[in-house]
Amino acid sequence: MPDRSFLDWPFLEQRHRDWAERLEAWCAANLPVDHGDVDAACRDLVAKLGKAGILEPTALDTTAPGPLDVRTLCIARETLARHDGLADFAFAMQGLGTGAISLFGSDQQRNWLRKTRKGEAISAFALSEPRSGSDVANMDMTARRDGGDFILSGEKTWISNGGIADIYTVIARTGEAPGAKGLSAFLVPADTPGLKIAERIEVVAPHPLASLSFQDVRVPASAMIGKPGDGFRIAMSVLDVFRSTVGAAALGFARRALDESIARASSRQLFGAPLFDLQMVQGHLADMALDVDAAALLVYRAAWAKDMGAPRVTREAAMAKLYATDRAQEVIDKAVQIHGGDGVRRGHIVESLYREIRALRIYEGASDVQKVVIARQLERDPEKRASVFGKDRAPTRR
Repeated sequence: MPDRSFLDWPFLEQRHRDWAERLEAWCAANLPVDHGDVDAACRDLVAKLGKAGILEPTALDTTAPGPLDVRTLCIARETLARHDGLADFAFAMQGLGTGAISLFGSDQQRNWLRKTRKGEAISAFALSEPRSGSDVANMDMTARRDGGDFILSGEKTWISNGGIADIYTVIARTGEAPGAKGLSAFLVPADTPGLKIAERIEVVAPHPLASLSFQDVRVPASAMIGKPGDGFRIAMSVLDVFRSTVGAAALGFARRALDESIARASSRQLFGAPLFDLQMVQGHLADMALDVDAAALLVYRAAWAKDMGAPRVTREAAMAKLYATDRAQEVIDKAVQIHGGDGVRRGHIVESLYREIRALRIYEGASDVQKVVIARQLERDPEKRASVFGKDRAPTRR
């Protein structure tokens, strides 16, 4: 049984504890799933998560609008990841793909949220390009105005849910200004003429990924999310919400690795005694527990700050994402070592965790990029960075 004492930390409220219990019960009854056909498994997971009401926090409820609750999202990702990495992926992409619509979309665009929250439509966030991964401002894809329409031309790659999504949030260059200030965001249905799957991408932990080709894709001006030139700000705002949740997913993987390692060390006999009796193994387990708790503190600190009304949590989210993903890699590596040969046997839970964790140190801002983000935040006026809430401002519940 995983350590759940973190649910009593002051960062969380009773509703979060209730949510965790509900999720745990659903996961125990429904996970893991067969990953043999990844596309089919992902579609099925989205449908089941939607039917169970678990996708509700991933997008705004148009009938009762309010801010996205980042702590709820983090608890969901941590719990799902601990049970099944693909289930975490299915949940997370519903939120990331519609984040721009939730935060900046028009009433018409937000009609899609009813479908994505129910699991009736799959969403994707089309940001990365072959020449610009973490360097979003260096984007090549264009959106040219043509009367009452925009024509999108270019390529996107490493797009999660690429090939199975029903809608894509696409960032493209509209040219209002150089660099980041000349980008805009668009909502593009998957069946729009000219939008094609250029390539399906296979990775170490099977997920639906693809490169997309936009060949003179015509969308109405009403497809623009927010205002012209707001694309970079919209993308960063979405990442500001969801970056902490990547750390939460890593935390879920790390907790599972720790639990499996404790069970292994307690049951495995070596030299006439449990493996746990070896001081080196005890040292590994202690380091793993320390990394898990430290990561949890950073993740839920960042999520709490955002939920309490901080306008930006760039530094806090970057710290949470960086530390949780990097340390989870170390925790899982120790778990592999404790499991010996079984740790690298295909199909073993620890082996699957080893494959799952690596991508989290790359997507939504690679670890090295997070260090740059943190350093730049430190360079700012100390009074402005002293509190995520700003000078002389106390946390306010939204």
